[in-house]
Amino acid sequence: MRHEREIATNTDLTGPWSLVVPLKPLARAKSRLESAVGGDLRPRLALAFAQDTVAAALACPAVRDVVVVTDDPVAGAALAALGARTVADTPAAGLNAALEHGARSVRGRRRGASVAALNADLPALRPHELARVLDFAAAFPRAFVPDAQGIGSTFLSAVPGVELHPAFGGPSRERHLASGAVEITLSGLDSVRRDVDTGGDLRAALALGVGRFTTGLAAPVAPAADR
Repeated sequence: MRHEREIATNTDLTGPWSLVVPLKPLARAKSRLESAVGGDLRPRLALAFAQDTVAAALACPAVRDVVVVTDDPVAGAALAALGARTVADTPAAGLNAALEHGARSVRGRRRGASVAALNADLPALRPHELARVLDFAAAFPRAFVPDAQGIGSTFLSAVPGVELHPAFGGPSRERHLASGAVEITLSGLDSVRRDVDTGGDLRAALALGVGRFTTGLAAPVAPAADR
């Protein structure tokens, strides 16, 4: 059974955290989904995932702002309309360079910011679960959330005065642990851990309850099996 996740607007943007969300150009985003949803729907879903992620993040009281690092003008405009600030991926050197660039952009404006990297493909993200993550992360120099498979990562934080040092991609859980980041193992963080790369991932996110942007596109996807 599928449910649309509803979120309340955060009108008090005074939280301590700035989130950096990286997003590839939509034409190249979520390539592993293509076999499940087709080439026409894939980029639209990639944008919907990002819109639901950003909307949920901005609804979290601990979040002051969200910076999206992207070179895609369509995605940039859509996410800016939700209240995110967008910056170009000027390093153009991959995911981790984009995240470092976003963190520098944040701290160039607010030197003492607590900064966290957040995946752009968390369409079931719930603000209260993100708030629990951020509250836990505040007690450590760096902390991360493993993905639902326990292999990758969906979140990495750094408190003021500490560099982010992201190591996303592939088995990033192991790399983040090796770098000294504390693993956040709180229960009840399903929406923060559920990134979407495959049709099976999307069905799992739909079962959790996704946001309105993904709900509007994903209805025909749920019954389909990965091919």
